[in-house]
Amino acid sequence: MDAKSEKSNLIAGETGDWEVIIGMEVHAQVTSNAKLFSGASTEFGGEPNSHVSLVDAAMPGMLPVINEACVAQAVKTGLGLKAEINLYSVFDRKNYFYPDLPQGYQISQYKNPIVGEGEVIVDLLSGERVIVGIERLHLEQDAGKSLHDQHPQNSYVDLNRSGVALMEIVSKPDIRSSEQAKTYVSKLRTILRYLGTCDGNMDQGSLRADVNVSVRRPGDELGTRCEIKNMNSIRFIGQAIEYEARRQIEIIEDGGTIDQETRLFDAKTGETRSMRSKEEAHDYRYFPDPDLLPLELTQDFVDEIASSLPELPDEKRARFIADYGLTPYDADVLVAERESVDYFEDVAKGRDAKQAANWVINELFGRLNKEGLTINDSPVSSAQLGGIVDLIKAGTISGKIAKDVFDIVWSEGGDPAEIVEKRGMKQVTDTGAIEKAVDEVFAANPDKVEQAKEKPAMAGWFVGQVMKATGGKASPQAVNALIKAKLGIESR
Repeated sequence: MDAKSEKSNLIAGETGDWEVIIGMEVHAQVTSNAKLFSGASTEFGGEPNSHVSLVDAAMPGMLPVINEACVAQAVKTGLGLKAEINLYSVFDRKNYFYPDLPQGYQISQYKNPIVGEGEVIVDLLSGERVIVGIERLHLEQDAGKSLHDQHPQNSYVDLNRSGVALMEIVSKPDIRSSEQAKTYVSKLRTILRYLGTCDGNMDQGSLRADVNVSVRRPGDELGTRCEIKNMNSIRFIGQAIEYEARRQIEIIEDGGTIDQETRLFDAKTGETRSMRSKEEAHDYRYFPDPDLLPLELTQDFVDEIASSLPELPDEKRARFIADYGLTPYDADVLVAERESVDYFEDVAKGRDAKQAANWVINELFGRLNKEGLTINDSPVSSAQLGGIVDLIKAGTISGKIAKDVFDIVWSEGGDPAEIVEKRGMKQVTDTGAIEKAVDEVFAANPDKVEQAKEKPAMAGWFVGQVMKATGGKASPQAVNALIKAKLGIESR
C-alpha cells in the first residue's frame, strides 16, 4: 500500500489522525447435501426441526462420523485462497452453553486447522490493490437457531442448522477501512462461488462475518479490539465499522479505555451495542474430541482436488486484460459473479471481445439493474446478444438500431436476425439512397453548407440530420464519408 492510500484511510479525530485496524472471521456454510457429522439434509427453508438426525440433536450414545465431501470442500477452498493445506488436523470440543447447542459444546478446530495461511487480493475502485492475509481456515459445525418471536412468553429452538458444516475463514488484521472490508468480503464470496464450496447467500445465513475493529495512532501498537457478531450484509458491515471506529476514537480522546467485548450491530439505528465481554480461548476449555480421530490427508487427495480447480477471478481478470484488451474496471465488473463471466464468455467467443463487453456491461447489466433482475433471470440469452453483435459487425444494422433490436428481444424474445428481416430494420448501405438523403438535407440548409465548408466540425450536424431523415437506418460511416466529400473537407 502506498503512502497516499495509507493517508486517505486515516480518520480525523479531535486530537489528530487515527487508523482503524480490521480483521474478519467469515463463517461460510459448506455446499454439501449432508451435514458435517451426520447424514441429515442441509437444504434451506425446511419446516423447523425437519432436518435433524439423532446426532444433531445430541441424543445419548450418538457418535459423529466425518463427511468426506465437506473435507474436500474445505481443501478446495484453501487451494482457492492460495493457502497451505495441512495434511494433519484435529477436531476439538469448544465448550459453552447456549439453548440451541444441544451437545453443550461445538465440534471445531483450534490449534491444528485443516488450512493454514493464504491470501485474498482486493482491488478497489480507486485502483488501489490490497493483499489481505488469511490466518487459517477451519471446519466446524453450526449451532441451531433460537426463535423469540413465535410465542409471547416462550422461546423455541429450530435445530435444522445444527451440525451444518461451516468453514471459518480468519483474516489477518490487514484491512484498513470500511471500503476495504466490504470489498474483501465481496471478493471472498466471489471466490467461494467460483469454487462451488459455498453459495454465499448472506440473506439465508450461508455467509456471515464477525468483524474485529480497533483503532490506533498511525504506527502505534495495536489497540484493544471489539468484535461485531453475525453480520449478514456487506452494506451493514461498512456501516458497523464506520460507527465502531468513531465510537472508540471518541472514548479514547475523552480519556477512556476500550473494553474488549462482543457487540451487535443495530441496522435500524446504524449503531453497535454491547452484547457481552469477549471470551478468551481458554474460557472455552478446548480439548481434542475423543469421538473423532485426527484427520490425516494424503498429498494425492489434495493434488486430485487441485487438478479440478476452475479458473478463479484473479486469473480470469488478468486474462481478460491481456488477451481481450479490456480495461481493469470492465474486467472487474465481468468477473464479479461466475454466472456473469460465463455469459460474457459465451457472447465474446469468436467475436470482438471489447464490443461484447460493452454490450454485456452497458446494455445488459444496465437493464438488469434497472429491472432488479439477476443474470440468471435475463430475458436475453447470450446467444441472442451474440446475434445482435454479429449483425452490427456484418453492417446489417447500426449501433442505434441494435439498441432497438435489443429492446424487442428483451420484451418479446425471438431471433435478432429474423426480427431485423421481418421488421425492415436493416441498415441502408446503398450509397445512391444515402446520397439522395444528403442532397435533400443540403438543399434545405444552404446557409449551413457554406458555414460547414469553413468550419468542418459542423459536418456532424449534417450527419445527425441525414440519420434522422433515414430513420436511423443509414450507415453512419457512409453518411459521414459522403458529407465530407460533398463539403470538400475529407482531407482535412
